[in-house]
Amino acid sequence: EASARLGGWLQSTRTAEGAVFEHGPRGVRPGGAAGSDTLRMVSELGLEGDVLPVPRDHPASRNRFLYTGGALHKLPSGLGGLLRPVPPFSRALLWSGVQDLLAPTGTEPDESVHAFVRRRFGQEVADIAVDSLCRGVFAGDCRALSVRSCFPVLFEAERRRRSVLLGLALGSRKERGAESGLSCRAEAERWSQWSLRGGMESLAEALAAFLRPRGLTLADGTVTADHVVSALPAAGEGGGAQTLGSPRDGEEGGTPPDIPSLLPALAEVLPAEAEPLAQELRRIPAVSVAVVNLQYEGATLPVMGFGHLVPSSEDASLLGIVYDSVAFPQHDGTGAASVRLTVMLGGAWFRQSFGDPAAVAPALLLQRAQAAVREQLGLEVAPTRSIIKVHQACIPQYTLGHWQRTERISRFLAEQQLPLSLIGASYAGVSVNDCIASAKAAVRQLLGQPH
Repeated sequence: EASARLGGWLQSTRTAEGAVFEHGPRGVRPGGAAGSDTLRMVSELGLEGDVLPVPRDHPASRNRFLYTGGALHKLPSGLGGLLRPVPPFSRALLWSGVQDLLAPTGTEPDESVHAFVRRRFGQEVADIAVDSLCRGVFAGDCRALSVRSCFPVLFEAERRRRSVLLGLALGSRKERGAESGLSCRAEAERWSQWSLRGGMESLAEALAAFLRPRGLTLADGTVTADHVVSALPAAGEGGGAQTLGSPRDGEEGGTPPDIPSLLPALAEVLPAEAEPLAQELRRIPAVSVAVVNLQYEGATLPVMGFGHLVPSSEDASLLGIVYDSVAFPQHDGTGAASVRLTVMLGGAWFRQSFGDPAAVAPALLLQRAQAAVREQLGLEVAPTRSIIKVHQACIPQYTLGHWQRTERISRFLAEQQLPLSLIGASYAGVSVNDCIASAKAAVRQLLGQPH
């Protein structure tokens, strides 16, 4: 960890009133082997009592919105949404399903997410729904992202059954993770996601508290090692979170002393003899995201749900708005009734919208975020609190051919017998679960254990 604060992108601000503001990941999915493994780790760290689950029948799970054509639209759910046209879609989604069942299997080894979805489900689903989804998950452009690497389940479903829907329905046997009381509870109670009472940063804090007494810390300086496990980003403009702005009424900002200067990317710190590896790593870019947390006292949202996404055709600079108070009201604090929102800006469109992420004025980002909340959610009053952060090169982009890059990287490490393992979001998944799973896989390989 390059800074005095452990956790990387897991970053939470806690106020004196007990409110929690997330500046990075704000919820974790419990499903699959990786989700189960993360929950087991949460239990082993003694955090079971701090888990805040969101069940699947909760409004934050059931209701997700798109903002298009100057209005909010609930994403279709249930039979009604399939059988009749539901805005912003001009035709019933049933026809997109029929198209998938009839379309031939793709023959290319990789394809952009947009091209894949357009081919299987039609132009509108690709332009509106999937464009927005890729902005929400990767802060990226679905026309540049790889379907094979970003959505391997969809890619494999088509290859296995000729149809994405059939492949998903008939599925392959689900991999089970390490069972724990918490993962069994998540299944029984049908969780869709979970967080922690103290925010997601408390996961990193608990890990540190577990490791310190066991002597698993290193002083700064030069270390001789038999093997290096690198969690540095592959490439991009850098890492680390830069906090912008100067404190003023109702606003938190200023650059705290524990925020690092930009972290080096792995590509820039490798020795000269590993230049072929460095070249591959430089082909894995990352995008910057501005995260603006806003709190409004006495306000009411026009809709209840997880939040809304904005397709790039509507507004390239604004990725979406998360309604934090709906999913996790426990984070609202003990003060006056309030609504907490997070506005996500930039991503693959950061430079064209705001210029250099390292030099953007915080006032510009705050102004843009407040305008979006006013126009799209009707909250006219000024926020009582705002926190503005720019995370530079925080989300790696798995562009076309990413699977070949990662294969070449693995082959180089094996052929050169380099004592180096690569983990983290740059290679095989950007979620919290994915990053933990990549570390676990690296350790198993080191110990000669089967995956």
